[in-house]
Amino acid sequence: MKIQVINGPNLNMLGKREPEIYGTLTLDEINRILEEEGIKKNVIFSFFQSNHEGAIVDCIQQCNENMDGIIINPAAYTHYSIAIRDALASINVPAVEVHLTKIDEREAFRSISVTKDVCISQFFGKGIDSYLEALSYLIEKWKVSKKEGDNE
Repeated sequence: MKIQVINGPNLNMLGKREPEIYGTLTLDEINRILEEEGIKKNVIFSFFQSNHEGAIVDCIQQCNENMDGIIINPAAYTHYSIAIRDALASINVPAVEVHLTKIDEREAFRSISVTKDVCISQFFGKGIDSYLEALSYLIEKWKVSKKEGDNE
């Protein structure tokens, strides 16, 4: 199984940026933990981070050709990027939205996600475990789709 992990703006600052909110893990450490878990579960990852909306849209669109799933933390774009929402809606690859923090318990604007309705699930508020739960969820969905494909 091949999974694209997409991280949005300012996530490259993890570990330095407001550690009391986001924790002390860096994005590289999160990616390494995912990769280690992926090795155990026969998952190959591609990792992408950008502070630029259009680059994220391009990455999402490219997934349609060669990925089995997407784990996306759109970060601030979660709350207002119709472009990212539309890119996720335009492809045939299941995406799971993740957030390190409890977005529904923070500032009011953070409780709005314009991307969640085009994702198959959403995990948030558990730090790195949000990513790991998304990984497990995607693997299970992929296994079910493969079994259903075998029965046709």
